[in-house]
Amino acid sequence: MCRHLWISKELWNEMLAFTKEIYNNYEKFPTKRTLRELVKDSGLFSQVGQELVDRLVDALHRKISMKKKGEKGGFPRFKSLDRMKSLQYPQYETGFWLDKKLKVTPFGEIAIKRHRDIKGRIKTLTLKRESPGKWFAIFCVETPKEAPKENKGEAVGIDLGLKTFATLSNSLKIDNPRHLMQHEEELAFIQRKFSRKKKGSISRKKARLNVARLHEKIANTRADFLHKTSTQLVNDYSIIALEKLASQEMAEQRYGKQINDAGWNMFANMLAYKAEGAGCRVVFVDSENTTQECSNCHQIVQKDLTERMHNCPFCGLSMDRDLNAARNILMRATPGQGGSNACNSLQKERDVAEATSMKQEAHTYP
Repeated sequence: MCRHLWISKELWNEMLAFTKEIYNNYEKFPTKRTLRELVKDSGLFSQVGQELVDRLVDALHRKISMKKKGEKGGFPRFKSLDRMKSLQYPQYETGFWLDKKLKVTPFGEIAIKRHRDIKGRIKTLTLKRESPGKWFAIFCVETPKEAPKENKGEAVGIDLGLKTFATLSNSLKIDNPRHLMQHEEELAFIQRKFSRKKKGSISRKKARLNVARLHEKIANTRADFLHKTSTQLVNDYSIIALEKLASQEMAEQRYGKQINDAGWNMFANMLAYKAEGAGCRVVFVDSENTTQECSNCHQIVQKDLTERMHNCPFCGLSMDRDLNAARNILMRATPGQGGSNACNSLQKERDVAEATSMKQEAHTYP
């Protein structure tokens, strides 16, 4: 399997070099059919080679569409063996079979550990190698659509942060476990050992594996925490309101290590895809001034990051700044349901405006 990853890497680089040459000479990209001729008789299973071509074509189309929209996006780049991680088999019973063992063309039978039973019709298989050298068999399965569950929980707003991972509008708080900080000293130690090794040596490869294993452990503990937290929330609440956070841009400005360690994007994605099956609804709202705005009188109260309390000089409200933000998030997602008189007054103003517009329209007719 490692040799087939090496062949895939060589084919990818060859196709990318050919694509750039064609574009420089003719100002257009080669067709998918032309690229598939390059992967024939390469040593890969035919469908795996075709999937490799599809990956490159999709990457080129994505770059073109982003350029048309005026968005920044990198061009597909040449890959080393460490960046080529997977072999994709798109058809069950053609390139692979699953019985007591996994049978894959052309590797034969592979013993696997199933962490759970596979329910549904198997569609595709991806053989993936992680950085520490472990291999995973990832199955894409088609299952019948189940009836949505009924969730009678309350609505809640969530403010994500660093000092506290999440503050809920009902005053509950979820602590930030800071997974990277727990292993930071050990990680720095083994990274220093890795940097001292001679490039290309066997000892350097062993040191690299030690670094990769620790990074894998940190990533696994983070994912475990996020999965358990998101599952608990979608089961307990019927509506969950979150901010639309541009976490990548925020990480580039300040506190990048802490923001990436918290995994805000992963958490939001987990909530979104788990919500439907749990009978829950996830709503994303505009993040502008959720911390500065008073959740009682809706006046803007400026405060910097060092101020952990919200003290409103207009209405006298005093509470934790994250709790104030969580309540603002909830009210923006559920007008009239956030438990605030201000929300009801805003709804009344909308009703009055609609009634006024209807009267004006009625006067325009004879």
